Amino acid sequence: MVSPRPGDERRLLVVGLEDEPVRTATNDLEAGPTDVRTVATAQAALERFATGPVDCVVTAQRLSDGTGVALLERLRDRDPTVPVVLVPDDAGDEAVASAAVAAGVTEYVPRDRSDDDLAAALERAMATSRKRRRRRARARQFGAIFDDPETYAWVLEPDGAVRRASEAALGALDATEDDVLGCPFPTLSLWQRAEKGESVVRDAVDRAANGEVVHREVARTRATDEPPGERESYALEVTVRPVRDDSGTVVSLLARATDVTERVRLERELRESEQLHRVTLNNMTDTVLITDDDGAFTYVCPNVHFIFGYSDDEIHEMGTIDELLEADLFDREELATEGVLTNIECTATDKAGREHTLLVNVREVDIQGGTVLYSCRDITKRKRREEALTALHRTARELLYAETDREIATLVVEDATDVLDLEASAAYLFETDENVLQPAARSPGMDALHGPLPAHQPGGDSIPGDVFVEGESRFFADVHKSPLLSDPTTGIRSAAFVPLGDHGVFVAGSATVDAFDDVSRELTDLLAATAEAALDRVERERTLRERDRELKRRNRQLTRLNRINEIIREIDQALVQAETREEIEAAVCDRLTAADRFSFAWIGAVDPGGDRLASRAHGGTEQGRDYLDGVSLSLTAAATEPAVRTARTNEVTVVSNVADALHECGQSWRKEALPREYQSVIGVPLSYDEFTYGVMTVYADRPDAFDEVTRAVLEELGETIASAIAAVERKSALLSNASTRLEFDVRDGSFVFTRLARRAECVLSFDGGIRQREDAAAVFVTVEGCPPTDVVSVADDLVAVEGAQVINDASDGDDAGTGSGTEREPGGTVLVELSRPFLALRLADHGVVLRSVEATPERARIVVDVPRSVDARGSATVVSETFSDVELRSKRSVDRTTPRDLRSEILDRLTERQLEVVQLAYYGGYFESPRDRSGEEIAETLGISPAAFYRHNRTVQRKLFDLLFDELGLPANTVPTVE
Repeated sequence: MVSPRPGDERRLLVVGLEDEPVRTATNDLEAGPTDVRTVATAQAALERFATGPVDCVVTAQRLSDGTGVALLERLRDRDPTVPVVLVPDDAGDEAVASAAVAAGVTEYVPRDRSDDDLAAALERAMATSRKRRRRRARARQFGAIFDDPETYAWVLEPDGAVRRASEAALGALDATEDDVLGCPFPTLSLWQRAEKGESVVRDAVDRAANGEVVHREVARTRATDEPPGERESYALEVTVRPVRDDSGTVVSLLARATDVTERVRLERELRESEQLHRVTLNNMTDTVLITDDDGAFTYVCPNVHFIFGYSDDEIHEMGTIDELLEADLFDREELATEGVLTNIECTATDKAGREHTLLVNVREVDIQGGTVLYSCRDITKRKRREEALTALHRTARELLYAETDREIATLVVEDATDVLDLEASAAYLFETDENVLQPAARSPGMDALHGPLPAHQPGGDSIPGDVFVEGESRFFADVHKSPLLSDPTTGIRSAAFVPLGDHGVFVAGSATVDAFDDVSRELTDLLAATAEAALDRVERERTLRERDRELKRRNRQLTRLNRINEIIREIDQALVQAETREEIEAAVCDRLTAADRFSFAWIGAVDPGGDRLASRAHGGTEQGRDYLDGVSLSLTAAATEPAVRTARTNEVTVVSNVADALHECGQSWRKEALPREYQSVIGVPLSYDEFTYGVMTVYADRPDAFDEVTRAVLEELGETIASAIAAVERKSALLSNASTRLEFDVRDGSFVFTRLARRAECVLSFDGGIRQREDAAAVFVTVEGCPPTDVVSVADDLVAVEGAQVINDASDGDDAGTGSGTEREPGGTVLVELSRPFLALRLADHGVVLRSVEATPERARIVVDVPRSVDARGSATVVSETFSDVELRSKRSVDRTTPRDLRSEILDRLTERQLEVVQLAYYGGYFESPRDRSGEEIAETLGISPAAFYRHNRTVQRKLFDLLFDELGLPANTVPTVE
């Protein structure tokens, strides 16, 4: 038998019955299609029973391999619930019926009964089987649901007491079934960690007991493994549903709890996403519109007012998209082919009448009746920025070729209208010399709105001055509200002031209020930054040019300096080798004009008459001699030849360009110089320590040949030449037998010897014996009229005196040599150490010898010897300039009587220590007869031993006698006759 619905087919197993009544009964079954299987033996029935479910078994009592009761018993061992109908022979047997009932037979129908009885029995048995089978299926389904490991499940009494708990629920409670049976469900620990968990669950149980299916969500926390000790939140969805009996009475409650944390999270994220979507749509600048095929709006983004200024209701009232965007914006066929069209540029007018440039993307959609989606982006600012940047780029290219600050200012102001779309602009440049911001350029619009621009001082008195000092841009929606506005009558309302670094300030403005949006501000800053960069470039190039010029100038200067240094080295070598003044002067002129260094050089000195310069040496071409013959060198004439001017003033004279002042009075020398290509001249005095030895004048064949460095070098060279001349004259003076003796009467009370004589009330004198030390000079001073101790006492108060000590006290009544008590006149000898500068040392540098000094309290007499090779006038000048009141009393010539300068020779042969010992012994009275002081006393004064004193004394005597014998021409072994 084949059934169209196998799931509804009943399975009947017939054992040992093949007669007609049984077939009739099975055919009369009315409850649905029946699959009847017939087997002959009990063993076959058991095997069939093992292959699949059987809804009912009908068996005969007598079987070839047993009885029907025995088969019943074996079937009950395998399935206690399967219905079994026993059909005994004829009327049946009481014992068989009892055994069948005891074995659990479902129906007992003897064979002698009617076919209807058997069919009815089979119907009842199979109906019972279906009910049991359905009940088992429901039980299995309930068990599967109840024992779901992902869900916590409980069976409750109507009052909420726990009747049964699933394994998952017990695991969540960490309890056994005995721990929870009978416990009130709301009090379980699972609800204790949830906020209001017990009350929520109790309310759900109460409602379910009244017949409602209740759903509740409970949030709680649980421990996590990572990190340990942390807790996480999770959510449980609790469902409590009533279980009713056949009468509809609630007999139990089924409670289930499911972890819905993930679902809650997703729902929360979905809500947040929806909220974000709404916020995004409401605040994004792109506008989304959806239309149907006819262009009618089906959706309008809430932010449509950002671009178009209309509300979404006003957009809907327009009807179609053509009223808002350009008609025929895109090709329908192209959209159908591509599905999406991007970056369609168009223009649209907003509610206020302003024109916008839009970038539109169009795509096919199927959303709530809409078929075309428009995504509109406002690129008006971007378009404007692109156009302005293009203009700014053109301005930047032009600025690359600008060479001055004002040219840059003019270009920036001219292009500001195209870049900024503002009618007024101007540029101020800072003038460092005047410390003021000067208007350098302005546009016609600035002239029309504001008029002429005034200059501004840096600082807070004006907006440009304040912006320049602070270095920060300032934008005004209405500049009239600024307290720093200098001209309230200006027609400019919106204004921008942007500093150009250290160069100045850029100004842009408009007659409308609040004309500067973000793009205008950005472009204004960019334009100013471009101008500042150009100004920086020009300044750098200007600095580089100046630096290059300075470098070239310094290179030329260094070249000249190297050449001058070379000249100086050569001249220094010549000065060292020169023995006479004439050699020095000739060497200097030759070295200055060698190798075309300078055109002409000469050295002149004042002639004996003192009224003109006389040439002593010259170097260069022969035309230099002609030049000297052609110009006036008179010191009294009006001519101002550079050498004459230097001789008059004793200062350096520089003529940078001989051609200047060519026709002025007293400049006739220039007419002589120019034909000989003497284009610049320098005159340098040859002076050393207030002694002047003449003038050195150098001529060059180019203008400005004597810069500051060359002038300084030549001026120093003049001092060096003068020093060298002084040295050779000093040497010549030592070898000279003739000199000029000058005697001066000094009434200057500041003279150190006069002050000492006045304070000690005595007469002081010395014969020129001077010992030079590093920072002082020591002289032996003879004292008359007072004890020498008085001179030492007053000398301690004078700054010009470094120290003083008594060498010999002649006023002491006790004679040093004889020991007699003869009384002497007050006086003696004092060693006085004088600090520099001391007159004798200055004179000695030039070969002049201070012969003697005699000082009284009122005046002093000074005698000096000037060698013939030294200018006596210069020596007299040194003495005259040293004192405020001095008079030259006499001047006469003196000759030495010895063939050689014995003094110089002695000084050359004696050491400083030997000279000091013998001088102190001499002035101390050691050589007197009788001796004023003994050798031991002299040694004590010197701080040496007596043996050292006697050794030095004998050495000096031996050298002195050797010199005398040599100078007198006596043999060393000859003893002269003494009369």
